[in-house]
Amino acid sequence: MTGRSGRSFGGDHLITGGKAMSQRAPRQPRSSRASRARAGAARRDPTGLASCRFLPLQFLGLLGKGSVADIRLGESVEQNMTILFADIRDFTTLSESLRAGETFRFINAYLKAMEPALVGSHGIIDKYIGDAIMALFPTGADDAVRGAVGMLERLRGFNAARRRSGVPAIRIGMGLNTGLAMAGAVGGAHRMQATVISDAVNLASRLETLTKVYGVPLLISEHVYNSLEDPSAHDIRFVDRVRIRGKEQPQSVYEVFDADSPALRAAKHRTACAFEEALAHYHFREVPQALRLLRRCLAQCPQDRVAKVYADRCTRFLESGVHEGTGEIEMAIVWGPEYRIGQAVIDAQHRELFAAVNEFARVVRGAKTGAQALRISAFLRRYVEEHFETEERVMREAGYPLLDVQQQQHARFARDFSKLEVELHETLTARRTFLLFRVQLLVVDWLAHHTMKADRHFGRFLAARGRRRRAGGRGR
Repeated sequence: MTGRSGRSFGGDHLITGGKAMSQRAPRQPRSSRASRARAGAARRDPTGLASCRFLPLQFLGLLGKGSVADIRLGESVEQNMTILFADIRDFTTLSESLRAGETFRFINAYLKAMEPALVGSHGIIDKYIGDAIMALFPTGADDAVRGAVGMLERLRGFNAARRRSGVPAIRIGMGLNTGLAMAGAVGGAHRMQATVISDAVNLASRLETLTKVYGVPLLISEHVYNSLEDPSAHDIRFVDRVRIRGKEQPQSVYEVFDADSPALRAAKHRTACAFEEALAHYHFREVPQALRLLRRCLAQCPQDRVAKVYADRCTRFLESGVHEGTGEIEMAIVWGPEYRIGQAVIDAQHRELFAAVNEFARVVRGAKTGAQALRISAFLRRYVEEHFETEERVMREAGYPLLDVQQQQHARFARDFSKLEVELHETLTARRTFLLFRVQLLVVDWLAHHTMKADRHFGRFLAARGRRRRAGGRGR
């Protein structure tokens, strides 16, 4: 508010202000004052450029709108996108040492430094929440990862300037997740805000928090990892399987360490095999073997905070018997009503696919050679290809608007499964525990999550279409 002399209609969309008056004007109806304020704003900003600082043009594009004035409460669109959350570490402690004006200058300087990395990677800054940033990447997971890495690279320059000024450097943590989200407007008659709503947002926020646990600046979900065009174009490694409130299936989490120092990146690459096997042994509760490998990693790379986290877990397990994980690795997926989508052909194929995956995992666990594992994997690959073709045909015939998302996910599963087959053939006997864990992550977990999320979304689409048709029939 600007006080009695004028009124500010705040918010993310429109800001107006009045000039002081020498005497109090007669009170006008609220609707009249609001109309005059909007008209005044239009005169001062006929192109809408000022409004775009509060609501980016890209967000208007998501909603299919040409201007802020076209947005209506309740309108929304659904789209697959990647969500980024970023937060400054220990900001509360930092802000307590600053005066109010200094706090705002610091935050604005930080946000100004970070913004080009996001916008330059086709990101949309959804909102600033104090020192936190929420950004959207409707163009794909690759852009989101590039934007996040770009933020960390720009942070180095920002911190260098702070050190030259005699103030300490800051650290940030970021979480990324990919999923379907509803973009639209929320609010009431006097306050409206554009935002996205989705459980994909909640997981991104949770991953940002988990960066504190593992001591790393950037974590991504398995949904981001599986959406990347080429994960090998980045420095990425598996970190953990975690349980998220409201999620039945554990979620796999990965670290992106592209922005680490050259020395630390090189050390993590040198210890990659031992690190991967150590984590697999730990999740299979083979803790002594895991601890031995982790100590080897830390001897070569003492700065590896994730390895230190797991070494400490192993030590606590050997002392207390408490395993800090997501539970047993079952290497199986059990069909249940939670996987049903309501389409008879696809539901029947899913039941058969679950059984085929379970048989694949059983054979790989007991196979004596890579050739034995390849025979069962070839059978599973053929069945998966047939299932994907059937599923995409049914979706195409139904006019499903997110068919392209399904096709991308199917193609990337096929890519990753082909790589797994090569690993099974070449290294099964030498790295059996690690490859069994890969089967859990890339096959069992992927199928469970894909069915629960993407396929059940199609089921809800079919159900909604059926309700509309029945309602139309009654209308006639």
